[in-house]
Amino acid sequence: MRIASIALALVVAASPLVAHAQEGIKTDEQIIIKQVQTDRRAVLTSTLKLTEEESRVFWPIYDQYEAEMKKVTDQRLAMLDEYAAKYDALTDADADVMLNTRYKLDEQAMKTRVKYAKKIQKALPSVKALRYVQVQDRIDNIIAGEMYSMIPLAHSPGQ
Repeated sequence: MRIASIALALVVAASPLVAHAQEGIKTDEQIIIKQVQTDRRAVLTSTLKLTEEESRVFWPIYDQYEAEMKKVTDQRLAMLDEYAAKYDALTDADADVMLNTRYKLDEQAMKTRVKYAKKIQKALPSVKALRYVQVQDRIDNIIAGEMYSMIPLAHSPGQ
């Protein structure tokens, strides 16, 4: 399937970001994120097949969505940096903080997705809005699955 191959390319582009989180080495995360966003835009352009009028309405909404999601992504990266830094000496207190941060970020991300999906549903025909949500979900799930499979599981110090 075409979306799967493009999403796989997005995963490959995001892989250095995950390696960075594991190793705790500072790299230019923003370049990688920008490439993923560019690739995602290409997938959306290809699959949504928007008219000129639909494009005029859709892309400003999508730009707002990306800006809000960037805040969540930046916080996730900070959490991954902290996890990598504390990996060998992770305490229960550290894990509690990370879990609570993770819950908060997951909630923020879902609220943002729903907020903008509703805006897109109002701006586009419902079939195209549904396709948008489906494509976003597929890409997000593939990237998340690949990223999280590369992050080592938490362990108690000395294990």
